[in-house]
Amino acid sequence: MQAGSEARIFEVGAIAIDLDGTLLDTIGDIAGALNRLLDELGCEALPEDEIRSMVGAGMAHLVRSALARVTGVSPEAIEDAEVKDALGRYKGHYAAQLGMATRSFPGMREGLERLAAMRIPLAVVTNKPKRFVRPHLAQAGIEPYFALVLGGDDLPVKKPDRGVLLHAAAALGVGPDRLLMVGDSAIDVQAARAAGCPVLLVPYGYAIGRPVHALEPDGIVASLAEVAERVRLAPSPLQR
Repeated sequence: MQAGSEARIFEVGAIAIDLDGTLLDTIGDIAGALNRLLDELGCEALPEDEIRSMVGAGMAHLVRSALARVTGVSPEAIEDAEVKDALGRYKGHYAAQLGMATRSFPGMREGLERLAAMRIPLAVVTNKPKRFVRPHLAQAGIEPYFALVLGGDDLPVKKPDRGVLLHAAAALGVGPDRLLMVGDSAIDVQAARAAGCPVLLVPYGYAIGRPVHALEPDGIVASLAEVAERVRLAPSPLQR
C-alpha cells in the first residue's frame, strides 16, 4: 500500500474501473494492430514499450502519436484527415487482433469476486470504443461483474472530461463523492478530480509514460484484490 494512505478506507456506493492497463493487459493486441497499420503504411514497426507510453487517451491519440513518432514530426503536425484514415484502418486491424494477446493482470479476478461479494456495483469506464470493450470483457469471462459499461464513444466526451464519471455516477445512482475511480494513468486522476470522485491507481498499467507516484492519486494499490481491502459499501441515505 502507498505510504501515508494505508489507513484510509473509502466509503463507496460504486466503483468505476478503467479497462486497458487496469483490468486487462491489452498491450499485445494494441501493439500488434498498430504495427500492422504501420506496415500497411510503409513505416517501421515501433517497440511495444514505446507504444505502451502512448496508450490511455483513446485510439485517435494513439494513432496520431504513432504517426508522429515514425515520421519525426509533432503530433499537431499530422493532418486530421490522415489520422481519420489511419484510425479506420487501425480499428480494422484491432478487430482482427482482439483477444489474441490480451492477458489478465494478477489479482484482477479475485478483486472482482471480492467486490461483487461486498455487493458494490461495478462499472467499466474506458476511452476505448464500445464495440471493442464488451468482446474483451466476454473473452476474459468478466462481463457479468459489471452493472455498467461505458465506452469512449458512448458520450460526446471522453476521460478526462468530468462528464464521463458524472454520467457513470448518475447511472449507478450514487453521488460522485461515492464513486471510486480505479485506473492506471493521469487521465483517470484528472477525470476523478474534475468530477469530485476519489481515485486509486494500480502501478502496473500504461500511465501514458508518467509514473503513477507522480500523479497524486488518493492511493496506489498493488492489484484489484487490494482495492477490496480499501473500500466498504457506504450505507444508503435511509440507513444513516
